[in-house]
Amino acid sequence: MSSSQSPKSPKGPASHGGKAASPEPNPAPPAIVALSAEEIREAGILPGAHWTEQPIEQVDDDGASTIGSIASTTASLTSSIFEYRTVHGRTYHGEIGNAESWEPNDQRHVDSMDILHHTFMLSLGDKLFLSPLEKNNIHKVLDVGTGTGLWAIDFADDFPNAEVIGTDVSPIQPSWVPPNVKFELDDCNHEWTWNEDSFDFIHLRLLNGVVSDWFSLFRNAFRCARPGGYVESLTTSAYVRSDDGSVKKGSALEQWHGIFWEGGKKLGRTFKVLEDDLQKMAMEEAGFVDITVKDLKIPLGAWPEDKKLAEIGLWWKMAVESDIEGYLNYLCNALLGWTSEETLAYCAHFKKELADPNIHGYFVMRVVYGRKP
Repeated sequence: MSSSQSPKSPKGPASHGGKAASPEPNPAPPAIVALSAEEIREAGILPGAHWTEQPIEQVDDDGASTIGSIASTTASLTSSIFEYRTVHGRTYHGEIGNAESWEPNDQRHVDSMDILHHTFMLSLGDKLFLSPLEKNNIHKVLDVGTGTGLWAIDFADDFPNAEVIGTDVSPIQPSWVPPNVKFELDDCNHEWTWNEDSFDFIHLRLLNGVVSDWFSLFRNAFRCARPGGYVESLTTSAYVRSDDGSVKKGSALEQWHGIFWEGGKKLGRTFKVLEDDLQKMAMEEAGFVDITVKDLKIPLGAWPEDKKLAEIGLWWKMAVESDIEGYLNYLCNALLGWTSEETLAYCAHFKKELADPNIHGYFVMRVVYGRKP
């Protein structure tokens, strides 16, 4: 079943117990080679030099004043884990198995991820999840790709009798957490080492560009979920669109998705999770039932007349702006071959368009959940 939120412009965008034996670690991934000029041209991505040649005019942005300021192999935490890669001045996690990260793990990006957590909750109606969980039946929970761990911490606060485990390839979670939370280093692309029927709820959020095989991921989730347990996956589309034509072809907003889609091809980890309907198809193939798909159309910026949508849009704008360079650094510099100057110029144009109240851009966020029979 499916539902969608589709207010129309200008009011809004239209419509562990035990663990199994650890497998042998996978070999390190092959070196990533930048896209060729022909590949970039065929993908419709403008060259990096284009953005340095375009003038940037200041746009008045009144939106901020409406809200106010914003304040595996499972591995042990050894010193080697903190040996990060550096790409154009930003740090990325050291290789665990075959993990290859496009997102930084430095403090600036950690702060951006914390803002993003609040933004996701706001977009879901101040909820951490949409699955129909029965609180008394939730005893053990897994948060895959936990990032800074805020989702796991908030869930543990709401479910004090549940054990919550967050996994990620980078140890960027806080050390002071509720007693029913723990974090472990793990690469979800490996065969999961949890015993079958271990978890009442498995949560996966924003694994775009992370997962090498979505069907394998959900087969692992199905095996490790308890009968009657739910698995929920949230993803977003990189495709920014508008209902009134205000997102122009060749604009920075319009070019955003091409950067991620082509970067994902090169990484072998797609960003087209929503467009290819991978969540639902992989859950069906794994054996989940009562699968529900919910699409939410999310404004970028405070342009909607509807006050709640404007608040959501402003938070998304702030989440992206807080480290837009971090989201693009690896993809643009390492994969597209842009210079740092070109990447920064593109970011400036993107921010300018975000601040323009006459540009009514939005994207689609999708939540898919299903039950193990």
